[in-house]
Amino acid sequence: MESTGAQGFGAFAGLHPLDGDRLLAASTDGVGTKLILARQRGRLRDCGADLAAHCINDVATCGADPLMLLDYVAANEIRLDQVAELVDGAAEVCRDAGVALVGGETAELPGIYAEGELDFAGTCVGVVARADLIDGSTIEAGDVVIGFPSAGVHANGFTLVRRVLEDEDYDGDDLLAPTRLYLETARALRGRAKAFVHVTGGGILGNLERVLPAHRAAELDWEAWERPPVFGWLARHVDEEELRRVFNLGIGWCAVVDEPEPGETVIGAIS
Repeated sequence: MESTGAQGFGAFAGLHPLDGDRLLAASTDGVGTKLILARQRGRLRDCGADLAAHCINDVATCGADPLMLLDYVAANEIRLDQVAELVDGAAEVCRDAGVALVGGETAELPGIYAEGELDFAGTCVGVVARADLIDGSTIEAGDVVIGFPSAGVHANGFTLVRRVLEDEDYDGDDLLAPTRLYLETARALRGRAKAFVHVTGGGILGNLERVLPAHRAAELDWEAWERPPVFGWLARHVDEEELRRVFNLGIGWCAVVDEPEPGETVIGAIS
């Protein structure tokens, strides 16, 4: 894999030379244990949307245009109605993003998956011109971090969420709302953004650190935005340090820029 600036191992998308002028960008991810809760509550379609948005967002972090998505469904026993819900949810997001859902694989694996359980994963591939690559290498002290709202928990931290649900139920829509698609946000910021951050497992700061040059650090203003209600519910059971380490806390996408424009939410600064 080609390493350019912050786009080495640990980056949101892997890069590979396509020709002298362009790079392929690719990312693989899954929905995780959110599937367990979504299946119980009849929300598998939202998990399909989660998968597509998550993979597309990751590819968009380097400035690439996503081109296609492949998916993988595996289960103890394949139920076509569940597969259809997942694929329909992914297909809707792909249509919105102009991404081709070109196929994938379905596997019935009773020796690996527990009875009734399933898994859903996918790979997104895109392309970016070398001259347009966004890799964090030009980040300087004094740059600011602007944040964009999440729809709620998105698709990370559900092992902890399910543990909290054993103590207190929660049925707000922001618990299972699918991952927000940030492709148009990314496109609108091209030319200004020095780095993009898709806030997934590891929280805002943990993911921001993935794009910073080794000699730079970020300081966040945790009071700069309003958290969705679901995080207030979680805060009754989880301490603040762990909340920050696990969840997006209401910010699903960040960009590092020279300075903000009117209306943008500044959530931190680079030193």
